[in-house]
Amino acid sequence: MTQSLAIIGASGYTGAELIRLLATHPSFEIRALAANSKAGQPLAAVFPHLRHLALPDLVTWEEIDFAGIDLCFCALPHKTSQEVIAQLPRHLKIVDLSADFRLRDPADYQKWYGNPHAAPDMQKEAVYGLTEFYRDDIAAARLVAGTGCNAATGQYILRPLISAGVIDLDEIILDLACGVSGAGRSLKENLLHAELSEGTNAYSVGGTHRHLGEFDQEFSALAGRPVQIQFTPHLAPFNRGILATAYLRGDAAAVHGALKAAYADEPFLTVLPMGETPSTHHVRGSNFCHIGVVADRLAGRCIVVAALDNLTKGSSGQALQNANLMLGVEETAGLMLAPCFP
Repeated sequence: MTQSLAIIGASGYTGAELIRLLATHPSFEIRALAANSKAGQPLAAVFPHLRHLALPDLVTWEEIDFAGIDLCFCALPHKTSQEVIAQLPRHLKIVDLSADFRLRDPADYQKWYGNPHAAPDMQKEAVYGLTEFYRDDIAAARLVAGTGCNAATGQYILRPLISAGVIDLDEIILDLACGVSGAGRSLKENLLHAELSEGTNAYSVGGTHRHLGEFDQEFSALAGRPVQIQFTPHLAPFNRGILATAYLRGDAAAVHGALKAAYADEPFLTVLPMGETPSTHHVRGSNFCHIGVVADRLAGRCIVVAALDNLTKGSSGQALQNANLMLGVEETAGLMLAPCFP
């Protein structure tokens, strides 16, 4: 049986990625596409690379008739997303790609995002959308909050290691490089080609990056005590991809073994042979995440590196993986596309 979907925020990068993935999905049909700033235009005018698809024209989200829609993806900026979702009909299943429902405590949301939460009652029902760790809750949820792309990458490295007790929780350093699409599609001076290309820079240095709220929430809950990591993100001059490097105190063989055991049956998570490290080239455009472990020259220390595509596994692919669970279809449906290489 075909199920009907809508996308609100279809003119952004994550909206386009959702459409690309859904185009060949065996069970889902896109019934409505909303982009208030582009309403009235055909999708081909906004994303010419999708002109081969027979899709509805863009409308405002208020114009969508949700009576026949089973699930809605909301790919809007934070703050806007919660305000829109609060007005959607209760029968609708929702996967939110923004930050608005990721943090369980509304006070944490205000701390990291600078404004009070507009829908705290809905926050209580939201399920955190890191699929591999919240699978059963997601399948039963009405509202799922997609993770931050940086937060997902770091958690794929660290969650199994915290659970297995194989690393020192007080000595976790995470460096991460993210492609420029992670900053969204809006025009920003620092993202101009002349200012971004041929260089890179750290940003949100010293513990100010908003995804730290997710790390604090998830790692502390896992450990049963406060866990705060050192985290520095870097803006990299490529379009898509994340490469995260964690510096840890722990035996490399034990770390590798814990990751192998945790992800042995996961279709999208691959732990490389000991000593190999991943590349963003090898996951580009896919829902896969590759993880490698290397023993450090210093005894009792190791380095773990993870690569994923920020727009796919870090956002829209994760969102579709969750929608599959919510609507009772095969979790991998529409997501087994091979990476694009080179």
